[in-house]
Amino acid sequence: MPVSEGMIGGLIDLKRTEGEGLATQLTGQLRSLIASGRLGKGRALPSSRRLASDLGVSRNTVTYAFEQLAAEGYLKASHGRRPVVAIDGGERIEGARSVASSPRSARPRISPWASKLQQTDWPMSYQAPLKPLRPGHGDAREFPSEIWGRCLRRSAVRAAKRELGPVNRPRLREALAHYLATSRGVRAGADQILILPSAQAALTLIAAAVITPGDEVWVEDPGYPGAAAAFRASGAHVTGIRLDEQGMQRTPGLAAPTLMFMTPSHQHPTGRLMSLTRRTEFLALTRPGKTWIVEDDYDGEFHYDSRPVPALQGLDAYGRVFYVGTFSKAMTSDIRFGYLVVPPALVSTLEIAQRHIGLIASSHIQEALAEFIADGHFLAHLRRVRRLYHARRDHLVAGLERHLGEVLAVEVPSGGIQLVARLKRGRADQAAVTRLVEAGVVTRAISSLALGKPRDHGLLLGFAAWRENEISAALRTMASCF
Repeated sequence: MPVSEGMIGGLIDLKRTEGEGLATQLTGQLRSLIASGRLGKGRALPSSRRLASDLGVSRNTVTYAFEQLAAEGYLKASHGRRPVVAIDGGERIEGARSVASSPRSARPRISPWASKLQQTDWPMSYQAPLKPLRPGHGDAREFPSEIWGRCLRRSAVRAAKRELGPVNRPRLREALAHYLATSRGVRAGADQILILPSAQAALTLIAAAVITPGDEVWVEDPGYPGAAAAFRASGAHVTGIRLDEQGMQRTPGLAAPTLMFMTPSHQHPTGRLMSLTRRTEFLALTRPGKTWIVEDDYDGEFHYDSRPVPALQGLDAYGRVFYVGTFSKAMTSDIRFGYLVVPPALVSTLEIAQRHIGLIASSHIQEALAEFIADGHFLAHLRRVRRLYHARRDHLVAGLERHLGEVLAVEVPSGGIQLVARLKRGRADQAAVTRLVEAGVVTRAISSLALGKPRDHGLLLGFAAWRENEISAALRTMASCF
């Protein structure tokens, strides 16, 4: 901020014990005040007599400083007048002229954890507002907001009477344990369930608890970039495992890693379903207490063409599988709560880590969620939107085949909220995404989800959040872009 004339002397601190002389110190400090903008262009400085008196130095010392700064181009000086600042703050002097330059600052030192996060393409940067056919979202317009609002209000009223309790509310843990057992075949007691601010928080918590720098971690390739980011930031060596028609492949010759991350019920992004035989093979690779599997069931509520396949966690007899879920797909993206089913041997460790890191979900919203589930509103909402999303998937598939069948080959998923359309010719999926986004259709390139050199090229298209007329309009726009 600019300073008043009377304050200039107070900003100068001359050390009489310094090796530098007083005149040199004064010159340097005035130069810094001008360069920083504290003394702006056109500003008159105090007279040499006034400044000498304020600083308690000889007038010759001040005169020397003024003359030196005038010679350098920082001041304009004329006989009988006070010197005037000649440049704007942030300019530097080269010879007799000044040129703009930004002040140089040292690059901040950051931790290896933060450095590794900066090397990833996650989180994805999307521009608001939400536009068709952005993947990863359900339709918030179909959510029973009035019912949810009543649950929130009742929870708020009860909160005034509630005593402080555990960070993972028992009522929600019990409701989730019952729901997951009946709908997904998860075998866990309520005390094994942690409630977290998001599913990504669950991955961060797992990484903090079980990963030692240098540990080997397998992830799907292409796959969910947030998982690779979380494990790589923890110091793990992350290896991408190729996919086949059943998702992550069993790769002979590779020793079992410390951790495997997979989406067996609906592979992200392809939507492929892992068979029971493949799931059993991966479980057989694990060593109890030394090898862990993280099962991310990010949209396991949505199956359309067949009965849901039970979770991998339910097949695990030795406590080797972490099961991760989220409310953001089934409810709205604003309700980002996630939950984590922890192997029995690690419950105490993960609870301590959860509190230490501060991954605490609002108890107020936890209680409202517990009521929403226990009173049947959650299941009623799921039954309704399953029918809607099923119809929207079929509408998008039919439209892609009709309008873009010569360009894109559609992989029809058995469930989920998004699908993959592969380019039949060429590999320029990222260029195609750029054209589509500019035209108002938001999608994601499959190649951008690869860990290394991309092997798959295509578009990831969301259908759940968009009504059929909106999907049709987006398809017409897409057709004009190819």
